[in-house]
Amino acid sequence: MPQTVVITGASAGIGRATARLYGKRGADVVLLARGRAGLDVAAKEIEALGGRALVQVTDTADAGQVEAAADAAEQAFGPIDVWINCAFTSVFAPFDEITADEYERVTKVTYLGFVNGTRAALKRMLPRDRGTIVQVGSALGERAIPLQSAYCGAKHAINGFTSSLRTELLHRGSNVHVTVAQMPAVNTPQFSWVRSRLPKHPQPVPPIYQPEVAARGVVHAADHPRRKQYYIGASTLATILANRLVPALLDRYLARTGFDSQQTDLKPPSGESNLFEPVDRPEGTDHGAHGVFDDSAHARSFEATLARHPAAVASALALGAGAAATAGAALRRRVRAGAA
Repeated sequence: MPQTVVITGASAGIGRATARLYGKRGADVVLLARGRAGLDVAAKEIEALGGRALVQVTDTADAGQVEAAADAAEQAFGPIDVWINCAFTSVFAPFDEITADEYERVTKVTYLGFVNGTRAALKRMLPRDRGTIVQVGSALGERAIPLQSAYCGAKHAINGFTSSLRTELLHRGSNVHVTVAQMPAVNTPQFSWVRSRLPKHPQPVPPIYQPEVAARGVVHAADHPRRKQYYIGASTLATILANRLVPALLDRYLARTGFDSQQTDLKPPSGESNLFEPVDRPEGTDHGAHGVFDDSAHARSFEATLARHPAAVASALALGAGAAATAGAALRRRVRAGAA
């Protein structure tokens, strides 16, 4: 029997790349997002790859819409095996330049959207005592950076919410699993449609990875959900370890470098953002999985490959700890040089 997989944020970026992988498996894939154009093309891709697809235009910030999509998924394909929460939105700006309405919207989509998706999945999985939920997280959920306070706050909230839920499932002795795939910087279309008040075009903090790297990590996490979380990309692991070892130095380093490293020399994106409405609504444009950084994005991740082989993880963590210690020493030198 094919798996039934629900993916939020499936019209572009990591969600879109993940949907393609499940299509190659012949899975039944339920695609949730606000943008009809991207969803329709994604559905055609899945069917061409050998799977079946169901499109559900859904705003994950609306619990009722998410519940209705879950109902439609099971009516079409049967019990949901895997639910992947991936939908998000953001605003690139200093905190005091983000309005209350904008902050609330980012939080509703990027945090409460995950809560709504998890609730809908658990409603169906708990009575059957089986199923897997994958939260697509971020290194920024453990190490915040400037200019993305709303997004970082939401990703931190996802980690806390998921840890609490995991302990509840353990208390019940439930066979429903929940895990987090923590992402690095990824080349997705969000940087061209995000609401931004930066003088230049926003970019992910290098090193940048292609969405396919992230998608392989998500699928692996869904296949092996007993681990609490997965770190996708060496930069994710190094960032988290450095934050645990030298957090104050990292604060000072990001204060000096975090503004410039999130901007390119490209012209700022023009047109509407996707904060309150999908960007493909007026023109019927499909944005695909990739953003505008193909020339600088990595198609492979050594650390992500190691993570798919448990025997090598201990070695990877040891290497990562050494790298974090080295990074800490380098940070000290840079901060001292900046103060001189």
